[in-house]
Amino acid sequence: MILSNISVPLLGLVDTAVIGHMSSAHYLAGIALGASSISVLFWLASFLRMSTTGVIAQAFGSRESAKLTLLLQNSLILAVVFASLIIALQPLFLAAIEYFSGAKAQVIEQAHLYFSIRIYSAPAAICNLVLLGFMLGMHYGKGPFYLVLLTNVVNILLDILFVVGFEWGVAGAAWASLIADYCALMFALLLIKRLFSANKIVWQWHIPSRLEIAKLLTLNRDIFLRSLLLQLCFSFMTFYGARLGELTLAANAVLLNFLMLVSFALDGIAYAAEAKVGHAKGEQDKSKVQLWVKLSVFWGAAFAILYSVIFAAFGYEIIELLTDIPEVITHAQSYLPWLVALPIVAMGCFLFDGVFVGLTRAKEMRNSMFFAATIGFFLPLLLTTAWHNHGLWFAMSCFMALRGVSLYYRYRQLCHQGTLLQ
Repeated sequence: MILSNISVPLLGLVDTAVIGHMSSAHYLAGIALGASSISVLFWLASFLRMSTTGVIAQAFGSRESAKLTLLLQNSLILAVVFASLIIALQPLFLAAIEYFSGAKAQVIEQAHLYFSIRIYSAPAAICNLVLLGFMLGMHYGKGPFYLVLLTNVVNILLDILFVVGFEWGVAGAAWASLIADYCALMFALLLIKRLFSANKIVWQWHIPSRLEIAKLLTLNRDIFLRSLLLQLCFSFMTFYGARLGELTLAANAVLLNFLMLVSFALDGIAYAAEAKVGHAKGEQDKSKVQLWVKLSVFWGAAFAILYSVIFAAFGYEIIELLTDIPEVITHAQSYLPWLVALPIVAMGCFLFDGVFVGLTRAKEMRNSMFFAATIGFFLPLLLTTAWHNHGLWFAMSCFMALRGVSLYYRYRQLCHQGTLLQ
């Protein structure tokens, strides 16, 4: 899971590196605005991946094989509905990008170009999240690795072909990602078929009851609200950066790749925690839940420290690999200390997200995110507006730290109250 998640940021890294070596910063700023807007929408759908992993892991742990196809079917139906809604609302999203970013006309033009192509990969990208969640819940760790590896290889090759070879610019990067998403969907379906065969699961169409739909919607509602708040904070990074100027927007686009690299690496451990904790809850084994939490924290801390050391030692060189625009390099390097500290600061929020997904305690995740977003992000940002972009990165650091602290506090409460497995 760590290997597969580390490879995910290569999509953003290659997009940024290829576009970052074009003639002007407005190309890089445009793809940053368009790609982050797409990411907000697609990662809003991560609630489907999380809920699927949790319920599948618990059904797998309690050996309720009959529920597996029902749960997968219901999640896929929700994925298609959500993707269709995103595509239908495309004009509204394009207007919002222009209004909230306040970016220059050249930047908006490139952002709209990227967004209007990439949006049509929504059905594939969101169904892939559900299928990924199913594989995680079934402890099929190799499946997500193969899936993400294929997606990244296809995207990287097409990025180079379309942007460098055909000189399609930002449109080429968008087409590369779209094609990669649909290739991944076809491959994911083959992996699911193989997984069914290995576990002697027979696909059956079900007509879900009103109670089943209500339970799934309640779980998804709370995780959706949690994801919405998370993406609100991350998208605010981009839109607020756009208002600080094209140069700041481009610099943050480079620096956010550091954060994505950290998040996906730590999420690799968190995904494993989701599956293991969910399986242990299905078995109603409290000691196993606590064991997996301790192991996840140990390995999370080790990787967080490793990332901080790498960023401190090679941060300048990484920035120069991503762009050769001198003013963007200089601007990005001045904010590098925030990225050096962030892996350690953010470790807890990633790991305990995984723990609470496995426990299917979505309400706690929602409440923690609301607390961290209001008290940990927007309040510090309001108090440090004079710091400009430094204030923005300070607010992001506070946000990450408070998410981890609040979830850990709630976990300790559940342990002491004896309600961890409820």
